[in-house]
Amino acid sequence: MTGMHIGYDLSFTHTEGAWARQGSWSGTDFPDIRMYMELARTAERAGVGMLFFGDGSGIPSTWRGSIEPAVEWGIQWPRHDMSPVIAAMSTVTERIGFGLTYSSTFMHPFYVARLLNSLDHVTNGRIAFNVVASTRGADAANYGFNQLMDHGLRYERMEEFVAVCRALWDSVAPDAIVRDRSTGRFADPSKVHPIDHEGKFFTVKGPLASVPSPQHHPLVVQAGNSPRGITASARLADLVFGFGGSLAGQQRHRDLLDQALRCEGRDPARVGILWATQVIVGRTTAEALARRDSVHEFWNEEAVATYLSHNAGYDFSTLPESFRLAELRDEILAANASPAGLVGSLVAELGENHTMSRGEFFAHGRGHATGLDHSIVGDPDTVADALQDNFAATGARGGYMFSCPAAMPSGFGEISELLLPELRRRGALAPAYPGATLRENLAV
Repeated sequence: MTGMHIGYDLSFTHTEGAWARQGSWSGTDFPDIRMYMELARTAERAGVGMLFFGDGSGIPSTWRGSIEPAVEWGIQWPRHDMSPVIAAMSTVTERIGFGLTYSSTFMHPFYVARLLNSLDHVTNGRIAFNVVASTRGADAANYGFNQLMDHGLRYERMEEFVAVCRALWDSVAPDAIVRDRSTGRFADPSKVHPIDHEGKFFTVKGPLASVPSPQHHPLVVQAGNSPRGITASARLADLVFGFGGSLAGQQRHRDLLDQALRCEGRDPARVGILWATQVIVGRTTAEALARRDSVHEFWNEEAVATYLSHNAGYDFSTLPESFRLAELRDEILAANASPAGLVGSLVAELGENHTMSRGEFFAHGRGHATGLDHSIVGDPDTVADALQDNFAATGARGGYMFSCPAAMPSGFGEISELLLPELRRRGALAPAYPGATLRENLAV
């Protein structure tokens, strides 16, 4: 059994009102790169394994077909390509890793493989690729799609996408570069090969016109909670990003992933899950609860509805006054949107035949959008106790990807300064940076 690995999810540190809360940056704001450079230094001092950036390229527009609510209230917007930010953060750190997200549904594998190779050089072996199958209509429209790709096809495309990336990273052997100064010979051509890939989704000649990077293969991270998504994780992921929520749901995910890994001939003990976990910590429980309340105050009904519709890829303004959860789930599936998240949680908790009113749905949705219905809130001892219990109950392989809805940077600052030292004092954390690369440092 290894200790917990810790990542910080920085995807939404500047949205949903975090920029305005007490303890937020003073005199600067997103996308000032100095914010992230300072945070990277602080997180590395605390021994955090990875700073993670999710991504989305469209302004949320699913709710009532309009971007106006998302723009007005800053819901999952703005979003920048964080690859330049990661490059800057790497210059002020030495050990901490960086996770970058690109969509296999919309992007091309040659471009992504080349970019990640370059970033792995810039960071000296500290890059992870979070590959996602996109479910958001706003993103699809920016890449020329007028509807979402079928759920199963998205994962087929993802698997081929990652296979092409890995073939490209292998197309120049690690020892191909000779750099013989006496003869001027740069590389051995017998160790550089086209990949000649012709698949269902991509045709790629190769080879990659790049020098092999320190990790050779950047770490591949994938989150998939559906049966098809878990199958994809077992086939391609080095590390899995799992959704928190209920303990029963986490245990189900771990069990299904273990079964799928065995079917692929892989050892489940070597594939960890970082559980997405929202944490609000204070020096006292009262202080933590006050921070929680400040988050709750931001969310009005329009902000909640915009968030829910965007992340499901389904316009919840069309809900009738009363409906069965199974009917809603099936409608979302028929639209090739995502039945995970709130709807999946409600089905698991209440059963697919449960009848729910529109008002009840949005009441549940408020807790889901804020994350406060599944946050761990308290002083360092309380939060550490909850994490240790959960880690043991979910297989003790992997760790946690912390998000924090409190102000940026104070919310993550309290995690670094209060919670992580307590977990380390208890011997609950994995050793900080035992290796030279991110792959070595996040090994279970």
